[in-house]
Amino acid sequence: MIVAFSISPGTADETGSVSDAVAEVVRVVRASGLPNETNAMFTNIEGEWDEVMAVVKQAVEVCTAVSPRVSLVLKADIRPGFTGQLSAKVERVEERLR
Repeated sequence: MIVAFSISPGTADETGSVSDAVAEVVRVVRASGLPNETNAMFTNIEGEWDEVMAVVKQAVEVCTAVSPRVSLVLKADIRPGFTGQLSAKVERVEERLR
């Protein structure tokens, strides 16, 4: 499965930024060892249901350490038997654009 998620603390630093907290979330995702990518709006992670959800839970816990309120947006593509789809889905679209 692929999960696209965004976690943001409900409180920001003195400049209005949430990048320190988001960096800690991304650190958790990268340390998981699961295939992942981060863009301006979401972090995508690929793996089995339990391992992906465990990473999302840990990421939320890291964020709650700096903010008493956390926002989580999550979208999942659940397709049993398929792996490597984080890049394969994009490649299939790019092929059709040629």
